[in-house]
Amino acid sequence: MTSVPHLTTALAGPLQDLETHILANQTEIEHWFRSQWILYRAPFYSSVDLRNAGFKVAPVDTNLFPAGFNNLNPAFLPLCVHAVQAAIEHLCPQARRLIIVPESHTRNRFYLENLATLQAIIEKAGLDVRIGHISEDQQTRELALSSGRTMIQYPLQRSGDRLHSGDFEPCIILLNNDLSNGIPSILENINPDQTVTPAPAMGWSSRLKSDHFAHYQRVAKEFSDIVDIDPWLIDPYFRRCGKIDFQKREGEKCLADNVADVLEIINNKYQEYGIKEEPFVIAKADAGTYGMNIMTIRDPSEIKGLNRKQRNKMARGKGGSSVSDVLVQEGVFTFETWGNHNAIAEPVVYMIDHSVVGGFYRVHTNRGINENLNAPGMHFEPLAFAETCILPDMSADPDAEPNRFYTYGVIGRLALLAAAREMNTLVGAL
Repeated sequence: MTSVPHLTTALAGPLQDLETHILANQTEIEHWFRSQWILYRAPFYSSVDLRNAGFKVAPVDTNLFPAGFNNLNPAFLPLCVHAVQAAIEHLCPQARRLIIVPESHTRNRFYLENLATLQAIIEKAGLDVRIGHISEDQQTRELALSSGRTMIQYPLQRSGDRLHSGDFEPCIILLNNDLSNGIPSILENINPDQTVTPAPAMGWSSRLKSDHFAHYQRVAKEFSDIVDIDPWLIDPYFRRCGKIDFQKREGEKCLADNVADVLEIINNKYQEYGIKEEPFVIAKADAGTYGMNIMTIRDPSEIKGLNRKQRNKMARGKGGSSVSDVLVQEGVFTFETWGNHNAIAEPVVYMIDHSVVGGFYRVHTNRGINENLNAPGMHFEPLAFAETCILPDMSADPDAEPNRFYTYGVIGRLALLAAAREMNTLVGAL
């Protein structure tokens, strides 16, 4: 049996209360989710990073172009296949062919394994699948993977308003590229008969984390009214600060003032619940991924004290893009540890369509309970917890593993619903 991380804080007080309320309202929760998926179409897939502070469980990031499918437990491949079939029925029921458009860093061996796994899942769902590449190099690439598999990547071409690769013309174009550097011209104004998913407007060149968490804040409030809890128990407060230039030291006052505001809110909540930990915030680029441009701040004065190395780190995002918008987000501790060395761990929940299909723990041996774990040196521990994310055990304690993971599945789906509403606002997904 797979071990699970140990939660180092006693599950008493607010979190015990949270899980008790969620279990007691399971029927109402699932009914509410069903009603929401009728109103809002879920993204094709997503992953949500969660943090469990013992007194609070909250999402800290939602990725609509997830990698890491190779880190899921193979035991739950059937769940993934079934969820892909449901997603295809919603997008294009007649679909026969699908092209995956990947990130450009094709030499990252972990990312390549993710693509191969994703391709295998979709093929088992009954589609012909090719992995394309956007490049002036119109060569077919054959890549040997660490797992022993071979991946073939085909050059993408455009004829009029249709995307294809040679004589392979897809019904669905699945983006596994977060478009941080903008929407490539080859993907602009595609014929509506070819479904591009997720919509390019959901890429990081158009989307902001602060917009997503504004949607999440509203979702969390609605959900909290249903289960009768304080929304703060599942919602990280945040502020947005725009027009920052870390290298020129412009916008520092805006950033420091927003840090002070969020810290004050956290302090008030900690006093209300008798929490003795020192509050902190996470400042990070308001658009982007890969764990870049992130720092932990405990006092506004730290903003003025940033050295050149720290400012340079915050100033540049993926692909060298400049960072001018910063999200100041309430820091959520993680009190889950893995293994004998007490490595810090955080759960990542994966969803396809509106179904939880699995997840894993991101583990880091050199990071603390108030630090970003999505950093060099991390590793992943796949868990067969997909079934427990949807099957709570009413006869067990609220903190039993199936109930802890059911709570994670619920919070992950709340973030997914926020993304669905965000998508509806940006691209009119209905």
